[in-house]
Amino acid sequence: MTAASPRPLALARWLFAVAALVVFIVAVGGITRLTESGLSITEWKPVSGVLPPLNEAQWQEAFDDYKQIPQYIEVTGPAGMTLADFKFIFFWEWVHRLIARIIGLAFALPLAWFWIKGAIPKGYHGRLVALLALGGLQGTIGWWMVSSGLSADVRVSHFRLATHLLVALFTLGGLVWTALDLRALARGEERARLTPFALFALAALGLQLFFGALVAGMRAGYVAGSGWFNWDAWPLMQGRFVPEGIDWAAGKIHALLNDPFLTHFVHRWWAWVVVAILVVMARKLRGMDRKAGIAIHSTFGTQVLLGIATVMSGMALWLAVAHQLVGALLVASTVWGAHALGRRSAKA
Repeated sequence: MTAASPRPLALARWLFAVAALVVFIVAVGGITRLTESGLSITEWKPVSGVLPPLNEAQWQEAFDDYKQIPQYIEVTGPAGMTLADFKFIFFWEWVHRLIARIIGLAFALPLAWFWIKGAIPKGYHGRLVALLALGGLQGTIGWWMVSSGLSADVRVSHFRLATHLLVALFTLGGLVWTALDLRALARGEERARLTPFALFALAALGLQLFFGALVAGMRAGYVAGSGWFNWDAWPLMQGRFVPEGIDWAAGKIHALLNDPFLTHFVHRWWAWVVVAILVVMARKLRGMDRKAGIAIHSTFGTQVLLGIATVMSGMALWLAVAHQLVGALLVASTVWGAHALGRRSAKA
């Protein structure tokens, strides 16, 4: 029995499906964060942890473990958390970890099958292994993030949370780019090249996502104020353009990365720089890949509106989760646009 010939289109469809799962887990991660569920599972059990507690004794044991960490001692315990409340937050963290395991299997098993069948085109083996390694690294980073909230702090480190989110989005970008390369290969086209402008656009978006993750980790979305069509909450922050309360005592860099007022301020206004850059990218795509340009316009427009609505709503859960979800879609559409620009560069 002879090995199958390379099947780039089948691999592209598989990678797009995995990318969709990554977008989904980013949204579930937002729910986990916003419901303060991330510290409910105090152990990392990659295999046996797939099963939740199955009886009341196991639930009580898990709850007793949770009672030992600062979040319960200082926050949820004094607030009167019950076992039923604990089951709710446990559910979201367990679902988040379960989806992560599903993504791992959805990538590793088909990769092994395509590899054995000889269906992977030449030059793509290393890239696919690198994407698999990124997935494994993400699991380690996830536990590294959770562990920061199990000892001295009631919340996880906002830097570790940012690392966790950005690695997920970087992996998403790699999946989309590789899938687009494989789809192009199926059409007989060359791989795309990352142009200087596309790299600049992706770096600007990456910086915005980094500050967004810091805002999420520090719960800095609350510092602007709230109220629908309350201009003191947006575009102003508590009635001022530059908010009061920024702590400059430890220096500008420390304030930029650790002060919720300044981090939120930078996140909301750097967004417009990113919008301007993406408008230019979309215009460059005219006559090349109109669908990619429409996707970029649609996602950044929706993302801006969701960001404003999230602040004005006082951080309503569904709006904040939608903001994180569309952020992932914005990454995918920007990578799509960067790839389209790179195809033209490859042809030149």
